[in-house]
Amino acid sequence: MAAGDVQQRARDLFLDDANTFGCAETALVVLQEHFALPDAGNSSAAMALNGGIAYSGGMCGAVTGAALAAGLLAGRLIPDHLRAKAEARRVAQALLAEFTAEFGSSDCRRLTGYDFTQPGEHHRFIESGIWREACLRQIEFAVGRMGRLVAAAWEAAPSPPTSAPA
Repeated sequence: MAAGDVQQRARDLFLDDANTFGCAETALVVLQEHFALPDAGNSSAAMALNGGIAYSGGMCGAVTGAALAAGLLAGRLIPDHLRAKAEARRVAQALLAEFTAEFGSSDCRRLTGYDFTQPGEHHRFIESGIWREACLRQIEFAVGRMGRLVAAAWEAAPSPPTSAPA
């Protein structure tokens, strides 16, 4: 799946009228599909990460969902656990740096301008529609960039894994 396809898939999932997936879930599912990981439609690992981890306003869900996918892929393709963990961290750190440079922050509260811990704030956020534009751009950035970062990591690896991501 090319970067544009990954971003289109993210749009389709995130903007679906059923509102099934939040930022973290969308990023995780799209990247699991992109990397052809088993049970790609399962978003359960990311359910509590939306809104900056359980609506706390912390780390953007697009980044945390993408980091989960990087860890799953590294764990599947790199037999040595310590090396897999190091590679997953490396690509997640690169994504975080590029994301912060692009958007000025990686914290959900700063990115959205809403404090979801306050009563009614999440509802006001949804009603504002900002998630349809700002959050979607951040998800598209995270999934597109993570796909490229992982591909570059495998190409640069001195002893590449036995199979490369799709």
